[in-house]
Amino acid sequence: MTKLYFAALTLLSVSLQAQVQKDTINIDEVIIHENRFSTPISKKNRNVYVIDQATIAKLPGRSVQEILQYANGVDLRQRGPFGSQADVSVDGGSFEQTVVLLNGTKIIDSQTAHNMLNLPIPVEVIERIEIIRGPAALTYGVNSLTGAINIITKKPTQSGFLVNSYAGSNFEKDTQNTGDTFYGTGIQVGGVLSKEKQQHSLFASHDKSNGYRYNTAFENNKIFYQGNYQLNNANEILTSFGYINNGFGANGFYAAPGDKNSSEVVQTTFASIQSKHQLSEKWTLMPRVSYRYNYDDYRYYGIANLKAGRSQHYSNSVAAEVNTTYKMETGELGFGAEVRSEDISSSNIGDHNRDNFGIYLQYRTTFIEKLDVNFGTYLNYNSDYKWQAYPGLDASYAITDAFKIIGNIGTSQRIPSFTDLYLNQRPGNIGNPNLETENAFQSEIGFKYIKRDFSFNANYFFRKISNFIDWTRNVTTEPWQSNNYGNLNTNGFNLRTNYRVNFSNESKLNINLAYSYLDFKFQDVISTVYAKYLVSSLEHQVTNTIDFQHKNFTALFATRFSQRVTGPSYWVNDFRVSQSIKKVTVYVDAQNIFNATYYEVGAVPLPSRWFSLGVKFVTF
Repeated sequence: MTKLYFAALTLLSVSLQAQVQKDTINIDEVIIHENRFSTPISKKNRNVYVIDQATIAKLPGRSVQEILQYANGVDLRQRGPFGSQADVSVDGGSFEQTVVLLNGTKIIDSQTAHNMLNLPIPVEVIERIEIIRGPAALTYGVNSLTGAINIITKKPTQSGFLVNSYAGSNFEKDTQNTGDTFYGTGIQVGGVLSKEKQQHSLFASHDKSNGYRYNTAFENNKIFYQGNYQLNNANEILTSFGYINNGFGANGFYAAPGDKNSSEVVQTTFASIQSKHQLSEKWTLMPRVSYRYNYDDYRYYGIANLKAGRSQHYSNSVAAEVNTTYKMETGELGFGAEVRSEDISSSNIGDHNRDNFGIYLQYRTTFIEKLDVNFGTYLNYNSDYKWQAYPGLDASYAITDAFKIIGNIGTSQRIPSFTDLYLNQRPGNIGNPNLETENAFQSEIGFKYIKRDFSFNANYFFRKISNFIDWTRNVTTEPWQSNNYGNLNTNGFNLRTNYRVNFSNESKLNINLAYSYLDFKFQDVISTVYAKYLVSSLEHQVTNTIDFQHKNFTALFATRFSQRVTGPSYWVNDFRVSQSIKKVTVYVDAQNIFNATYYEVGAVPLPSRWFSLGVKFVTF
């Protein structure tokens, strides 16, 4: 079925290309803003996928989590839907092995990585989301074993305000509790002030639902501020602050079926300040300082008994880094350093702290005409694991202006979380302070074709993660303990195509289609132990969006096919239609329109068919 669907969509795109060749437009050039270099995506030597602003506006999602579920190669594993709780990984592995960034600032949850996507970022302020596939220590430092997700926010160009409200339901009743019909509502307000030398954005939102089944109600509150300052042509500053408070029913999240009445509260505060200084025509300096606080309060018995079965975690991280680039006649040199201090105070993890320091050096050049090469090394020191080096190399050769061959070799490291090391939750789970770090090596080869309104990418990779961490035990009477289970080898293949059609100046069609295949195999494992999670990543994944726009009317159909290593496969289909009249937009979302039954994590069923109606008023 997967192959047939992919083939049909590919033929459709080719057919459309032949029919409307005369009406073509150029695919927009996007600049990838890494911490070191800024590179047009057409010239990037890595496998990079970008969700742009126009696509985000069309998708039926109101949170970062909901937008990412349409990205190929991204495995979004939700326990709480509609932005309550989700883990994310890229091209297999575990969610701890992917690093999330906001404007290049790393968001690392040192407790357990469950809360990486607990971000106060409204989709209306996102310029694009960059998904970098493969180990990326050279670019983004530690914890980027399988990839990185960098969220880039907009720089306001005009002043105005926004009011966005919605309401939705699956029209089913809560037969186990109140008898009420399940519903969800939300409102978002914000404004931007844009002046010649400074721009300010402030947004706040409130989302509330009584759930979609027993004990799945949630209430989310978010605040986000961003300030852009242009001191002069050579110096600029970006500041950001965010706060999010999520409370939700956690039925079946961690210990089904006993946790049927459990609940959880997660509060996250984030702040950063970064700047860019053009010291000369050759020198660029980019310092950055950030802070993140996270509070996680899990109640096994819900609010009925807060004296038993309760876990409270307080974690802090402070980070600073400086990046610099120097342009030479033969190429471009990037070097810099970063430092991070993390601590936790927890009821069942204890009090711990650690420090991390990293330095890097990388060089990009064109050895011969059309051959672009980027190489370097990231050197990391951790107070628990001392010094380790992670080199990287990527290259591309432009056979023509439209066709390019790419290849890369990447390495990275994942520092075990505080939960991995020190958890004391007997008789259920215990940590292991003797864990070794996970290390990844990946080689990849592929090609990209970009011409006019058509693009096509194909890539194959092999990745080896040594010292893979899982929770194991010898007999069922023992608690699960985190251990270096073995080495995980992954062969992966992915395709991605985009085609745009201009029927006229007022009517446009856009088709995105992608497919990923992953083959996993463990080596050097102890056959006598039981592993709790192993790998339940996506073996097959198809993502497809087709959107049509005529004047101020837009219709988008999105479908996702997922087949995991364990469990049944499933299709999820979503739909959004919107109509804008001057500054007012009315939209209707239909999610899971064919009412598929599916699970992404454990025994947590995700929502059935859900309809929403929203109205948005925007003046900027």
